[in-house]
Amino acid sequence: MQILERRDTDGIAHLHMNAPERLNALSDEMLAALQDQIDALAEDRETRVVVISGAGKAFCAGHDLKQMQAGRQAEDGGRAYFADLFTRCASVMSGLTRLPQPVIAQAHGIATAAGCQLVASCDMAVAAEGTRFGVNGVNIGLFCSTPMVALTRNIHRKKAFEMLTTGRFLSAEEAEAAGLVNKVVPHDQLEDATRALAETVAAKLTAAVKIGKSTFYEQITMDLDAAYAHAGQVMVENMLWRDTNEGISAFLEKRPPDWQKG
Repeated sequence: MQILERRDTDGIAHLHMNAPERLNALSDEMLAALQDQIDALAEDRETRVVVISGAGKAFCAGHDLKQMQAGRQAEDGGRAYFADLFTRCASVMSGLTRLPQPVIAQAHGIATAAGCQLVASCDMAVAAEGTRFGVNGVNIGLFCSTPMVALTRNIHRKKAFEMLTTGRFLSAEEAEAAGLVNKVVPHDQLEDATRALAETVAAKLTAAVKIGKSTFYEQITMDLDAAYAHAGQVMVENMLWRDTNEGISAFLEKRPPDWQKG
């Protein structure tokens, strides 16, 4: 049994975390498997969209606490292990943002601590009704400082700070209202709803979506003038593409575009 399964159909890569007995915790093995797939997808010219889901009753319960406690047994009390662990986790999370393909989280059950961070690190998210989202490490004396990085880039600061300091879970509906997820659907519709979103994005001009994703994250950290200047340069380049010219012409002529790059 693979800890992370991959299924590819119609330009969509579906990564399925498959450790239900551990609530798909981000163990050393799971992080390594995710990193391997991220590295492969970064060079993949066929995949247009990535979906991440979890097996069993939970999307992801965060870091593997048993492994973390075992790491504490080292002579340095675990300092080197913990530093390496959080570096590897950050690489996975930032790697999702840097992928050229949009990434969609398909969340159910619970997404807590680094599991909530995983949802927040995806570009979009669809959640089943009843899903709970939390950064509740504070309940066991561990402030979710690294999950906080992704969380505060998704929802407004007062709600994020409340979650971080109280350990309270957000319901799926609260998560949607806060901006952590895009859509909440009945559990039996989760896979279909996520697939429909992925197919909608996959049907767009791939090159445009890729340049758009990178520009989205580049401009969001800039001041207003710098953001407009950068985005304007990107749009100039985009306008000069053969497929963009074809897309505009097709729209004006009320016909499907004949895109060469998909």
